[in-house]
Amino acid sequence: MSTLEDQHYINLIIQGDHNAFAVLVNRYKNMIFSLALQMVKNREEAEDVSQETFLKIYNSLSKFKGDSKFSTWSYKIAYHTCLDHLKKNKKEENNISIEEFSVQLTKTMDNALSALEDKERQQTIQNCLNLLPNDENFLLTLFYFDEKNLQEIGKIMNISANNAKVKLFRSRQKLAVILKKQLEPEILECYERER
Repeated sequence: MSTLEDQHYINLIIQGDHNAFAVLVNRYKNMIFSLALQMVKNREEAEDVSQETFLKIYNSLSKFKGDSKFSTWSYKIAYHTCLDHLKKNKKEENNISIEEFSVQLTKTMDNALSALEDKERQQTIQNCLNLLPNDENFLLTLFYFDEKNLQEIGKIMNISANNAKVKLFRSRQKLAVILKKQLEPEILECYERER
């Protein structure tokens, strides 16, 4: 959707046409819910967080300046709403040591994943992402699945683009460790035979 089109509806809402908000909700509800589900890992909680996010978006529309895409601005609100929810519920996070990572391991994982069918690969990656701490899971999802660039990720997560790049690198390292542990030995053996 174009930023101009979003701005049209935002202007209508600010001018008092509250029904116009339904257009923005319909346009971004899947994106917001997917993000919430990714972070809170519970469908009902994700629905609650999504509703809370849209309330915050609605109440903050007059603050939207248009210096970023509306989707990026909405993602940022959703991200912080999820963080607030997680803090309230004190969800535990899994931590993976970067020391277990190696460059060769990344190449091995990339090649092993290529051997899986697309659907199976996506499910495997999703399962492994869910084992990462929420912020790293979110970062990788934004970059790889939602195809956000480092600049957009920085705005969403309130960090610089350089910091996003560093966090992305570290998150990829941890994901590689998880993939190594999760992938079936036959896949790795298959890769080793092909070399």
